[in-house]
Amino acid sequence: MNISVELTLTPLQDQFEPPIVDFIKKLRNSGLTVLENPLSTQVFGPYDEVMHFLQTEIKTTFENLDHVLLYMKIVKSDRSDYEPNF
Repeated sequence: MNISVELTLTPLQDQFEPPIVDFIKKLRNSGLTVLENPLSTQVFGPYDEVMHFLQTEIKTTFENLDHVLLYMKIVKSDRSDYEPNF
């Protein structure tokens, strides 16, 4: 089963960019399909692979930051090739 996950990482600190950049670089190196835009990052792939990777990296990120929010949406399907038809 494939999934699509949208992530928005929000460190609650003055120097918020370095943790976001680090998280995105880890996503890029994961071997999963990753799409980025200015507001969020999307990850696509098999459920077990995506969730295992995210579980590990989210925990690491949370351990390294005192205050952080992570917004996550999960869709049951690979929407990486989505193109609007309107």
